[in-house]
Amino acid sequence: MVKRSLEASVTGIEQAKKAFAHKGWTQDNLAFEVNLKTRQPIWRFFTGRSVDRHMFIEICSVLSLNWREIAANPPEEFSESKELGAAEFLDIDALVQFVRSQRFDKIQDQCGTLQLLDVSRPVRIDDIYIDVNILEEIASLQWLEFADLQNFTSQEFDRFGLGEVSQTQMAGIAAVQTYSKLRVLGKPGAGKTTFLQHLAIQCNRGRFAANRVPIFVTLRDFADETRVAGEFNLLNYICKEFLTCGISDPSVLETLLLEGRVLVLLDGLDEVLHQQSIGVANEIRRFSEKYQKNIFVVTCRTAAKAFNLRRFTDVEIAPFSQDQIVAFAQKWFTALTKTNIQNKQEQAIEFIKKLDLPENLQFRRLATSPLFLHLVCCVFHHQNKFPNQKIAFYKQCLDLLLGKWDETKAIERDEVYEGFLLSQNLKLLSQVASATFDQGNYFFEQR
Repeated sequence: MVKRSLEASVTGIEQAKKAFAHKGWTQDNLAFEVNLKTRQPIWRFFTGRSVDRHMFIEICSVLSLNWREIAANPPEEFSESKELGAAEFLDIDALVQFVRSQRFDKIQDQCGTLQLLDVSRPVRIDDIYIDVNILEEIASLQWLEFADLQNFTSQEFDRFGLGEVSQTQMAGIAAVQTYSKLRVLGKPGAGKTTFLQHLAIQCNRGRFAANRVPIFVTLRDFADETRVAGEFNLLNYICKEFLTCGISDPSVLETLLLEGRVLVLLDGLDEVLHQQSIGVANEIRRFSEKYQKNIFVVTCRTAAKAFNLRRFTDVEIAPFSQDQIVAFAQKWFTALTKTNIQNKQEQAIEFIKKLDLPENLQFRRLATSPLFLHLVCCVFHHQNKFPNQKIAFYKQCLDLLLGKWDETKAIERDEVYEGFLLSQNLKLLSQVASATFDQGNYFFEQR
C-alpha cells in the first residue's frame, strides 16, 4: 500500500529546526502558513512522530526544505497504484484524489518557486506573492478620439487607465470563480505567470478548486513540442506530462476532462512565435470547446491580444495599490535580504517611508508593477536610498523591457526582430521621444 504518513529523521529534525529558527516563526505561525487549524501536526513533525504525507511535504515546502532529505526512510517513489486506469475507479471523486496525489510533487516543483531578476536562487512563491486584483474594463479597449487624447493634462491620464487606476476591481481568484474561461491580460512584469502559478499551488493544496486536478502548461514549450510532433494537440501533450507522474493510461485524463474536473492553466500566449501562434490559439479554442465543463485560464500580454479566443472573457491585471506595494515590500525584504528579522523589517519600513516622499513620486508610479517594484526594492536594499540619477534607473528599466526580461524567461522572439540590437531600440525610441514628447505630444497616430 502507499505510505500515507511520514516522520522526520533525527538529522531531518535538526535541519527543520534550523530552517524554522531562520524564519523567526512560532509553531502557530507555521500552522497558519500550512493552513492547519491546530499546531498539533507541527509538534508531531518536530518530535519525529508520524504526520500525514501531504501535510509532511507541505511543512517541508513552507520551510524551503526537500522533504525526502527530512523524512526517515523516504519511499523512492509512490508507485503502488501507478498503473491503475480510470476504469478501476467507480467514483470520479476517488479518481480525482488519486491523480491529485500522484501529481502533488510535480505541481509543487513546477509552480512552487520563482526565479526573480538578478536573484541567484529560486524564491518560494509563498514568500513573495501578493494577491492580485483584476480589472474587467480593459483600458486599451476604450474608444477615444485622437484629438481628445492630445488635449489631456497629466492629471486626466487616470480617467482612462493611463495613470493610477480608480475603476472597480475584483480579486484574481474571484475572477476565476466567476468566469470558467478567462484570458488574463497584463503588461510585461504585471505578474501574469506568477498569478497562474499561485492558482496551481492553491489548487494543489486544496485551498482552491479542491475537487479539480491542476494542469499548468507553458505555451511556448507546447509550441516547441509541436515542431517535433508536427501537430497542435493539447490532449497528447498533457498525456505525456502525466507519464512523468506515473499515469500512463490516457483514459484517466480523458475521463477527468469529460467530467469537468480539471483546472487548465495555459501561460504565455504572447510568448509563442508568430508562425505558431495561430495554430496554438486554434488548439486552445478547440480543446476548451470540446471539454467545456472545465476551468480554463490563459495569460497574454495586453499588447499581444490580437487573437480572439471564442467564449473567453478578457480581463486585465490591475496595477498594485498602495496596500499591495506595502505588503510586497515587507515580503521582499524578509525573503531576499540576508540580515536578521529585525533589520529586514526596519529596512522595509524605511523603504515604504521614503517611497512616499514627494521627491520619489516617479519611483512610486513605477512601483505599481511587480517587476519594477522588485527592481526598486533591489536598488534601495543595496544603497539604502533611491538613486539620485533617475535617468540611470530609467535606463535600467528600458534595458529590462527591451531585452533582459526575455533573456531571463528564455523567450525566443520572431525572426523579424533578429539583429535589432538593444542600442538600436534605444536610439529609435529616443528619436521618437525627441520628436514628440518635447513638444508635449504624449500620443501620436500610427503611420
